[in-house]
Amino acid sequence: MSRIKETLQRLRSQGRKALIPFITAGDPQPDVTVGLMHALAGAGADIIELGVPFSDPMADGPVIQLACERALKHGTGLWDIIDMVAEFRKTDRDTPVVLMGYLNPIEMRGVAAFAERAARAGVDGVLIVDLAVEEADSYLPALRSQGLDCIFLLAPTSPAERIAAVARVASGYLYYVSLKGVTGAASLDVASVAEKLQEIRRFTDLPLAVGFGIRDAESARAVGAVADGVVVGSALVAEIEKHQNAPSTLPGLLAAKLAPLREALDQKDLSSR
Repeated sequence: MSRIKETLQRLRSQGRKALIPFITAGDPQPDVTVGLMHALAGAGADIIELGVPFSDPMADGPVIQLACERALKHGTGLWDIIDMVAEFRKTDRDTPVVLMGYLNPIEMRGVAAFAERAARAGVDGVLIVDLAVEEADSYLPALRSQGLDCIFLLAPTSPAERIAAVARVASGYLYYVSLKGVTGAASLDVASVAEKLQEIRRFTDLPLAVGFGIRDAESARAVGAVADGVVVGSALVAEIEKHQNAPSTLPGLLAAKLAPLREALDQKDLSSR
């Protein structure tokens, strides 16, 4: 059983929801990323999404675009990030790590080589933003052969046919984008999210994590009431940006930012779904 599946099954049996923070690897500089991952795990993260910086992050808003620029400025590459995961695994064998990024860096190094090296380092899953499900057959065998979960995005505009197609090939969990637009957008319509999640559940038993628009305990609690997990990214990355010149303070600041979301998700009235 994969580390992601084991974690999400345990949470479901406990009536708890997954807290999934996202940060961009190498932001604001490469030598702080592993420390930030440990801080997030210590503050209650169930799964960590580690962004692979890319020069054209089409799904991301200004906050994460700038994070990519900061990381790329320091030359953070895909192999560097996998080495960060290996370093994280020296002392954390339990917290699943998902690499989230775009196809180009993987294709440049070869899918099979990437999958082998990622799995060996302790990566658990991959979310490739611009990998269309219609093209996935060219990539999934190499990822699956190394035991990597393949996580896909679904959006408010995803029709039933696409939901069904994604559900047939995805593993780990499905990432539902809560709103139309890029990361960091402000509006969040929880009723619409709940309605779409009900539609998606007709096609799959995979846990459903919701991201985009989760920024604080209130929004985490609201979405946690209807989803299996929440992803928080821009709110954490904005904190990194704000304190980028004081990197030694970032582990404590991110842990303090994440802790209220953990507390909100663990409230007893969220466990009844």
